[in-house]
Amino acid sequence: MVERLDLLPASEEHAYRVLLRMAGAGADEFAEQAGIGPGEATALLARLQRKGLVSSGPTFHALPPDVALGEVLLREQESLESARQLVAALSEEYRRNTRRRSAGHLVEIVVGAETLRARLREMQDSAHDEILWFCRANPLAMQGPDNAEETSALKRGVRYRAIYERALLEKPGELASIVEAVGMGEQARALPALPVRLAIADRSLAICPLVPDAEWGMAEPSAAVIRSGELLGAMMALFESYWERATPVLGEAAGEPDRLLLSLVVAGMPDKSIATHLGVSKRTVQRRLDRLMAVAGVDSRAGLAFQAARRGWL
Repeated sequence: MVERLDLLPASEEHAYRVLLRMAGAGADEFAEQAGIGPGEATALLARLQRKGLVSSGPTFHALPPDVALGEVLLREQESLESARQLVAALSEEYRRNTRRRSAGHLVEIVVGAETLRARLREMQDSAHDEILWFCRANPLAMQGPDNAEETSALKRGVRYRAIYERALLEKPGELASIVEAVGMGEQARALPALPVRLAIADRSLAICPLVPDAEWGMAEPSAAVIRSGELLGAMMALFESYWERATPVLGEAAGEPDRLLLSLVVAGMPDKSIATHLGVSKRTVQRRLDRLMAVAGVDSRAGLAFQAARRGWL
């Protein structure tokens, strides 16, 4: 499936795949195959035609996607790279000027895993409105199941939005902890990879570790505590850009045992990892997916993801 990089909404991706399989079709025939109404089919075909993915009617044919979407993908990649360069440039500017600043001005450096862990706990305990997390696969100072402060914060009404690296979902105990947090109100999403470790409280304070993963074991963990300014604004913008393209991870609501299964499939977790978390066999996972595809009237996971979103299953 195309990664959600603003290239193609799920409905348009599904429509394009249906048209590919049909090798050309009129609007009514396409609507029947796609399982949608004539009006929705006409609107989808028009959007795909404007994007250069479908020929003009009355018989519509799928066109090669690389030319139409290549420029959009390039712009997305350039935008992400620009955001990463901005964070790197601002961090370097901080390092060049830190000796000329007072201790309480803009950025503070904390060193050591224990100190960093204490600051993360303090940040959550003092939050009033919202916590934003980038959670990478190898936690530096705090494992997800050890974060008792999140439970307290959620209970007093603090909103949590967390993006998890996909590999973290497969680590023992992590997914169960995430699902429990989602049940208490956390909004969780997943992506294949994240650029940095990051925590932001109330859009007024951020903690960002400074030691790259490759240098672990060579120096104590260190982090920047950022209180205001352009660097904090850049980090919030970076978070929001990743949040928009991340895939939701949902808890298993009562009476809806397949909702979690669907969210994990859409998030890209392999069947074996899903089976381990759900406590069933891989064959059972595949059988449940086959049943869901039959209910949705589709024959692929891409079609199932589209129908799940369209029918409000996720």
